[in-house]
Amino acid sequence: MELGMIGLGRMGSNMAQRLLIGGHRVVVYDPVRETVETMTKQGAVGTTSVVEMVEKLTHPRAVWLMVPSGKPTESNINTLVNELSPGDIVVDGGNSNYKDSKRWAEVLAKKEILFLDVGTSGGIWGLKEGYCLMVGGDSGAFHRMEPVFHTLAPSPKRGYGHVGPSGAGHFVKMVHNGIEYGLMQAYAEGFELMQAKREFDLDLHQIAEIWRYGSVVRSWLLDLAAAALREDPKLESIQAYVEDSGEGRWTVQESIELAVPVPVIAQSLQARFRSRQAQPLGAKLLAALRQQFGGHTVRKTKS
Repeated sequence: MELGMIGLGRMGSNMAQRLLIGGHRVVVYDPVRETVETMTKQGAVGTTSVVEMVEKLTHPRAVWLMVPSGKPTESNINTLVNELSPGDIVVDGGNSNYKDSKRWAEVLAKKEILFLDVGTSGGIWGLKEGYCLMVGGDSGAFHRMEPVFHTLAPSPKRGYGHVGPSGAGHFVKMVHNGIEYGLMQAYAEGFELMQAKREFDLDLHQIAEIWRYGSVVRSWLLDLAAAALREDPKLESIQAYVEDSGEGRWTVQESIELAVPVPVIAQSLQARFRSRQAQPLGAKLLAALRQQFGGHTVRKTKS
């Protein structure tokens, strides 16, 4: 199958490579010319603009977006609205908010252009292991794109599926990432607790390796934790500063709108916020209050 792809970051490039290996014709565009040239050397058809990319595709066309959510996705979809024709398909494989995906589906539908929102999980390992694909949108467009999903997924029989109407794919991916926050936080807390038990001098990498086999807490995330601890047993090269890309916030906001409690996910998001504060005011106020009402000592900042 032929596919246009916009966005050649690490994940987008890996996906394009997997498609090329699978025998698909891939026409690519990225604002960074060097990434386009790299993919051209690997067999893709390189272009210098979205318009040129569309022109090099045959009807009916399919264009897959792998760009950051928000303005970059919005800008590219606005361009595609004017360049594509009825019956063409736009796929958003990024981490867009599902509400945006529903809106884009309506905008494209006015031009009779089909839209699929594809929640994509797999990270940098997807090239080798395959990607988990959660697809929302028109069922006809889904079936037309199945040859691509077969190639990107871990196998043609598992790891992908049509989960519902427009927005459903990104909604499911949003919840997936919220769960991911909670799992990661649980591992982080457990390993920190073991590290703090100095009298046992525990080898965290060894323990991670033990847990990987037969344990009820074994998982791919644990495999990755073992790999990180093997490379840097005390994680001395990494700062305790954890970013979030938005999906955890959206998950918590959705839980509030639906009145569905998600305390673990909410607390894991709050822990990420706290990790970014070197001297949080809240902790300082707690110390000050203890001193005010009980005369407890406080640790003064160095002048």
